[in-house]
Amino acid sequence: MNITEYQAQYFSYQLTLRRASDDAQKLTTALFDAKVDLNPHQIEAALFAFQSPLSRGAVLADEVGLGKTIEAGILISQLWALEQRKILIIGPSSLRKQWSQELQEKFYLSTILLESKNFREFFNAGIHNPFDSRHIVICSFQFARKMAAFISNVDWNLVVIDEAHRLRNVYKPSNIIGKAIRDAIYPFKKVLLTATPMQNSLLELYGLVSIVDEHVFGSVESFRSQFARVDETADYADLKDRISPVIKRTLRRQVQEYIRYTQRIPLTVNFEPTKEEEELYNSVSDYLQRELLWALPSNQRHLLTLIMRKLLASSSYAIAGTLDSLIRRLEKLLEKTPVYDLESDLWQDMDHLDELIEEWDEEVEANEDSLTLEEAEAIRKELDELRLYREMALAIEHNTKGEKLLLALDQGFEKLKELGANQKAIIFTESRRTQEYLFNALQSTRFKGGVIYFNGSNDDDFSKKIVKSWILSHEGTDKVSGSKTADKRQALVDYFRDEAEIMIATEAAAEGINLQFCSMVINYDLPWNPQRIEQRIGRCHRYGQLHDVVVVNFLNTKNAADLRVYQLLDQKFNLFSGVFGTSDDVLGSLESGMDFEKMIAEIYQSCRTTTAINKAFDDLQAEMEEKIALRMRSAQEKLIEHFDTDVIDKLKTRMIESKAFLTRYEKWLWWITRLFLKNFADFNVSKLQFKLLKNPFRFKIKTGFYTLDKKNESAHLYRLNHPLAKGILRHYKELKLPLAEVVFDLQNHKSKVNILEPLKNLSGWLQLSEVEVNSFEVTDHMVFAATTDEGEILTQEQCQRMFELTARTGKTIDVNGPDFEGKESVSKEIMQHLRAELRNKDARYLQHEVNKLNRWAEDRIYLVEKELKDTKQRIKELTRQAAQTNEPIEQLDIQKRIRDLEKRQRRQRQEIFNAEDQIKEQRDGMIDEIEKRMHRSFNEKPVFTIRWKIL
Repeated sequence: MNITEYQAQYFSYQLTLRRASDDAQKLTTALFDAKVDLNPHQIEAALFAFQSPLSRGAVLADEVGLGKTIEAGILISQLWALEQRKILIIGPSSLRKQWSQELQEKFYLSTILLESKNFREFFNAGIHNPFDSRHIVICSFQFARKMAAFISNVDWNLVVIDEAHRLRNVYKPSNIIGKAIRDAIYPFKKVLLTATPMQNSLLELYGLVSIVDEHVFGSVESFRSQFARVDETADYADLKDRISPVIKRTLRRQVQEYIRYTQRIPLTVNFEPTKEEEELYNSVSDYLQRELLWALPSNQRHLLTLIMRKLLASSSYAIAGTLDSLIRRLEKLLEKTPVYDLESDLWQDMDHLDELIEEWDEEVEANEDSLTLEEAEAIRKELDELRLYREMALAIEHNTKGEKLLLALDQGFEKLKELGANQKAIIFTESRRTQEYLFNALQSTRFKGGVIYFNGSNDDDFSKKIVKSWILSHEGTDKVSGSKTADKRQALVDYFRDEAEIMIATEAAAEGINLQFCSMVINYDLPWNPQRIEQRIGRCHRYGQLHDVVVVNFLNTKNAADLRVYQLLDQKFNLFSGVFGTSDDVLGSLESGMDFEKMIAEIYQSCRTTTAINKAFDDLQAEMEEKIALRMRSAQEKLIEHFDTDVIDKLKTRMIESKAFLTRYEKWLWWITRLFLKNFADFNVSKLQFKLLKNPFRFKIKTGFYTLDKKNESAHLYRLNHPLAKGILRHYKELKLPLAEVVFDLQNHKSKVNILEPLKNLSGWLQLSEVEVNSFEVTDHMVFAATTDEGEILTQEQCQRMFELTARTGKTIDVNGPDFEGKESVSKEIMQHLRAELRNKDARYLQHEVNKLNRWAEDRIYLVEKELKDTKQRIKELTRQAAQTNEPIEQLDIQKRIRDLEKRQRRQRQEIFNAEDQIKEQRDGMIDEIEKRMHRSFNEKPVFTIRWKIL
């Protein structure tokens, strides 16, 4: 289709408009640019989050597996496009890399992960607040608490809190992390993500809502007094009405029409360790249970004990290397040389050690004092013991569990054949030493040549060769990001998809990579943290997976504690079977997977007999069952789970709308680009692809193939935020176009445009103006003022559809020539309509805020009045008691208590008057502030004027 520069200018403005909060097209730039097929519930949630310019944010509480990260990504991407780039993401440390990867891969957004080490480096380099970055900042809960003062000094456009249920008890003094984060981000817009906004109490709902907007409810005391009762007779209408603008929840069954979910199929491989393996395990386990150990720093004892138990269960190779590290540490202690850096040594074997350390929240090691003779002797004795254990480990050449791996692979691949799935498996281990052992073991089997590593460094020669080849083959495409870490990860994933059968991975692969093409997950080492297991399985069992996923676990049948851990993870957490893995109720019962891991570690550490182990696990299971009790289910369904068919119908409508908007935007960008690059590129219209032969701008643009097809990985993805597109749009917006005739071709249009039929063979005048409106928010509007030569006024829709016809530019018209009659009156009439529409919209926003603040004030007053009512009731009860007693002493005592209560009653009455005045004054002050923001300004700027004609 051929267009004119006038159309290109109009489309350029339309593609870059700042739209209103409730405009369905507001997110189209983000949707256009996202390299992912977005689902309607995700778009709906993103629009919900800031549906009003006065909104402080939202809690997005979709059930597990519906893509809350994508919903937040849409919001972040849109803000980024609007140059609002102060964005902070706070979440569990284990999810930081996944966030970074998702935003880079799906939305082309750059991030920085802040933690203690690089924060110090930035600070020492003269960057006084590393949070004030030109990148999206990602940090953990613990780090956000430590650095709250730095966070509060950045003017954030958006703060995203992932796994926000960890903060739901923020109203409790004991939730130090929650209070610190809430106070640091208090003034800023925020989005909280959680599948479980309430678990045990309605007060948790209060906690989350109060983080988003502290004026939805009066105080925790007034909330408790009015809403905390949970029973079948409770009336939740008022509570639901208050939270409905803040909390958005979509259920899986509402989206199953357009999202296909597959099953998890569990496969358990039992094994019994040899006598030598069992002796090693028991010896090291007994050693770890001792009260005093010189090899483990006392202030990191619990964490290091947990790590050693993980490695002990992994393989003899893993524990042998760690015992070697402990031996070197004790040798350094005896030599009185600088203390051996045990942590650095462990880093070489465990990829997620930094996350364990950060979430464990223990202090770093202190310097040891000089040793006494007795202490030195104890160290020598412990050293001899550790050397013995190391020799025991090194003597074990074959691990029973390792030998069972081949059986597990055979059984798993047979199941994959039945399912019609790819013959691929990912094997997870927590130790790089175990990873190397398994790799070498598989080289002597039929899998030789079909196995690759995936860990935190991948600095082996084979991996380097894969990466080098991948970069060469994808040179000149968006696949190569320029980030060494991201490109290395993608190269290994692509090799696994296209060439290898098996990937042996550490926890580095549990985050931020998508393996939908793989349908078998093998937990060679089974973590005790349910959230980490869910992450592992989620690499394969996720949206886009076409087959059921086989989940293989190894189980030591001679270890009572291992058996009970597996039972808990399987039967209570439902991790290994079903459609969704961990249920919302169970997932939400964990404030932190690390806390659960600590509880398991304590059982291993403190219990020495099977009876004691079973008793401890029975107690833990009872505690879990109490936490995940269904007594809150009724309240949750009534408050935040909408079962009406309206939800499903609305999502269908949203899908149709979004596709229509995207199709229109895609056409506009394509037409503009073809017009601008006609002398710089070769176009393939049928494939929506072009080859840029020469850079048309002075700033750097890559030549080569560009495409609008998101599935085409052999070319650069052309999108609105691409520098080339931004340059073209900026060119046309800045273009000064002369007054000219534009002829539109309706006759040869491929489809009939009914709204334009009455204008066929007519002509007239048209002026396009850009109107900037500054009220509660800044928005842009493109306004047509157009008439026929006979003086008939054209509608906005007629003008819009006219500009989507093929057209050509005719003769230039003398600017001093005749203008169309009544231009001023037409423009004035249209502007009056726009002003009225915006005035009504602002009035609705204001009324909502006023209603909210009135309720907030009523809550505060309610609490004071309730205290007066309680006093009155107590006086009535005592008066009744006085009438029923004949004992003078008792009568005197009651009368004294009544007099004291009457004094309190008089004081409370006065306090109510004072409180009402104070609260209403606060409310009125807040309303005044909102009204100040409402003062609207209109800035109208003519863009161009044309003489139009439709053939």
